[in-house]
Amino acid sequence: MEKIRFGLYGYGKVAQLHAKALVASENAQLVSVCGRDIKKAQAFATQWGIQARTSAQEMADKDKAQAVIVTTPHPLHAQGSLECLDAGLNVLVEKPMALRVADCDAMIAAALAQGRHLGVISQRRWYPSTRRIKTAIDQGFLGSPLLGQVTILGWRDEAYYRSDPWRGSWAGEGGGVIVNQAPHQLDLLAWFMGRVTGVQGSWINANHPYIEVDDSAVATVYFANGGLGSLFVSNSQKPGIHAKVAVHGSLGVSVGVQTDGGAMFIAGMSGVLEPPYNDLWTIPGQEDMLATWKKEDASYFSRIDPTWHFFKLQIEDFATAIREGHKPAVCGEDGRETVKIIEGIYSSKENQRLIRF
Repeated sequence: MEKIRFGLYGYGKVAQLHAKALVASENAQLVSVCGRDIKKAQAFATQWGIQARTSAQEMADKDKAQAVIVTTPHPLHAQGSLECLDAGLNVLVEKPMALRVADCDAMIAAALAQGRHLGVISQRRWYPSTRRIKTAIDQGFLGSPLLGQVTILGWRDEAYYRSDPWRGSWAGEGGGVIVNQAPHQLDLLAWFMGRVTGVQGSWINANHPYIEVDDSAVATVYFANGGLGSLFVSNSQKPGIHAKVAVHGSLGVSVGVQTDGGAMFIAGMSGVLEPPYNDLWTIPGQEDMLATWKKEDASYFSRIDPTWHFFKLQIEDFATAIREGHKPAVCGEDGRETVKIIEGIYSSKENQRLIRF
């Protein structure tokens, strides 16, 4: 089977992890990298034995790339994705998909016009513990998922924010914990609960005077099925406690996952400290499975490198979608739901009201 040829649009820390995932993939191949600084692109290309280019069009024309992973800072995700789609490439963009719903709409429209696939990196959907929750919901064990919770009690220090010039500013990063750390859990919440119809929330900077953006936020999310979501996210708790997502259904049944334990993973700077595991499960007849699943998941994580293994699984899903002509597991419409929450919190604070979608 001929592998789908991938380029990387960006050469930063997370691009290194995507490169590892692509090299290990069974149906994808890394062929080139592009970026604004050709010297940095060339250094990255030399490291991985690939070509360095200055544009997506060059990767498509000279390297016969079929797909690209966009790994630029958040405010550039939409612009980079549109450039890649215009070059005829399928696009898998890092989280969040964009900073505004309008940009998501433009990206989705461009992919449709070009007849190309658009996906959003959401690798935690491939955790065994999160997939159990989705399966339980789909099989009706909870009834209707009516209450969702996201809790993130993490920490980022000054060294982290100084590690790249774009971090911690509105212009460079587009936001703080809401934009950078929370999207993984927000994606899971929307995956479990369904379409977002409204957001009311606010944010503060609790103890990071050296950055412009939020380090903590709370919000209520409204869903099309009549359900509610509660968000409590923070980068202000030393040294980092946990990140969790839970869903409570109309049958009085609850399921949950701790996606991160202790200090949360930082791409290119740290490892995954604790395997994710199901920490809440009240489905009748399955309550005693938590200990078994936790042991199984710990064994699984001990055999992989979790910093890039789940990227590999999503990349392989995306490559299969290209080859077989169906939607990827996480498409542009999915990424748009997360951006609704992100934009909704910032807009709600600014306008002091509920934001409806």
